[in-house]
Amino acid sequence: MFRSEYADVPAVEEPIHDAVLGRAAERGDTPALIDGADGTTLTYAQLDVFHRRLAAALAEAGVRKGDVLALHSPNTIAFPTAFFAATRAGASVTTVHPLATPEEFAKQLRDSAASWIVTVSPLLEAAREAAERAGGVREIFVCDSAPGHRSLTDLLATTAPEPHIDIDPAEDVAALPYSSGTTGIPKGVMLTHRSIATNLAQLLPCMPMGPGDRILAVLPFFHIYGLTALMNAPLRQGATVVVLPRFDIGTFLAAIEKHRITTLFVAPPIVLALTKHPDVASYDLSSLKHIISSAAPLDAKLAAACSRRLGLPPIGQGYGMTELSPCTHLVPLAAENPPPGTVGRLIAGTEMRIVSLDDPDKHLDVGEPGEIAIRGPQVMKGYLGRPDATAQMIDPEGWLHTGDVGHVDGDGWLFVVDRVKELIKYKGFQVAPAELEALLLTHPGIADAAVIGVYNEDNNEVPHAYVVCQQAAGDLSEGEVMMYVAERVAPYKRVRGVTFIDAVPRAASGKILRRELRDLREQA
Repeated sequence: MFRSEYADVPAVEEPIHDAVLGRAAERGDTPALIDGADGTTLTYAQLDVFHRRLAAALAEAGVRKGDVLALHSPNTIAFPTAFFAATRAGASVTTVHPLATPEEFAKQLRDSAASWIVTVSPLLEAAREAAERAGGVREIFVCDSAPGHRSLTDLLATTAPEPHIDIDPAEDVAALPYSSGTTGIPKGVMLTHRSIATNLAQLLPCMPMGPGDRILAVLPFFHIYGLTALMNAPLRQGATVVVLPRFDIGTFLAAIEKHRITTLFVAPPIVLALTKHPDVASYDLSSLKHIISSAAPLDAKLAAACSRRLGLPPIGQGYGMTELSPCTHLVPLAAENPPPGTVGRLIAGTEMRIVSLDDPDKHLDVGEPGEIAIRGPQVMKGYLGRPDATAQMIDPEGWLHTGDVGHVDGDGWLFVVDRVKELIKYKGFQVAPAELEALLLTHPGIADAAVIGVYNEDNNEVPHAYVVCQQAAGDLSEGEVMMYVAERVAPYKRVRGVTFIDAVPRAASGKILRRELRDLREQA
């Protein structure tokens, strides 16, 4: 068993709105949230008042403890206000992908039994259709304005008293994100007030931030990584969050320059853009002090190339998953020479086992790869309405089996190899798609790449690459790509086929949607 080197932290027995915004009023005019596009600013004092007043309005509208509110929005400065108002009113918040189809949205509404929706006017049609399909939705509010719907601004005019709800942080669900969409049917992940708030406390020793720090929030708040690293953690510590609704390289770089961003929490595709995009040289990024990448594997060579280009310390990584609130490992911001490719060390109060892939009762030692299992206060309460799926994920001793393969070195640094279900088995040899993807990205003519296992005519599973070419690369052939890999890997790891595509399908977190690539292949 591996244990964190940090001292344990006591469980945070507070509702998430108090854990994050408990000191908001005393921070006064310090900017809490800034719209990265138009500069609109919410101070901490305003955020404190607005979320309390909105909680009163939601309670007046009928929101009660135990209700579920669906928050269906891209990143805006209104998103945190809506989230904390809902939890203060006693509701659980299920966050919805802004690009979800009406049917996907309706499935989440039905599964979560959501009674309320907060959305934005450009997404209103999808929200209405989803509500009609699902049934049970009492009202749809909008963050901005739309005829026939009450806006959050309208609700702030309420004179109703602030609700004081008796919340049990250990049992009551604060957030209900949906996970496992890349490997199966999405399931509601029950994250309690305590699990989310305690994870923030666990992160503090290795991820300190405070007034003067400026965080650029471009990864989505609806995803647990964005919710934690870009919303809850900085607001808890008094930092300023600059909000962008989506990633556009020009807007992103301009926001770093204009708002003097100090820390970026990103996913590997953004690291790739910072490394290879020509426009990066046109902006002043000198305010940056740290970049942390998470949500998907980041190749060590790509990370080093990005650090060199920007003149920054090594890019740190973090590791976790929605079911873990989400973080278990992080490269501390103060770490000087973390080993290349590591996703970090265990954060405070967290235990880990590396479990043999062949014998689940065998626990492995330093240097031996196996499935990562985690135990700690950040483990989810379970999957909503799916006790069997919960039992498959969390064993009777409280260990959550992540489905990720990794190994630990002698200093406690974790290295993630790949997903258990994504490993390609070629004639008994294990091939990690992430390793081949990282190699493909070193080719100057390749902008992005993904690898899946396919079966050949001999019924052997072999690696097949999906490649996005750089615009200036000219005509890159299948043979050239295959030869590039073959010259650099063992024979059993060679790519046996290549398909050129316009874009690699990815989840909002940056994870490759291999299932979509398999569907694409079956349709061909």
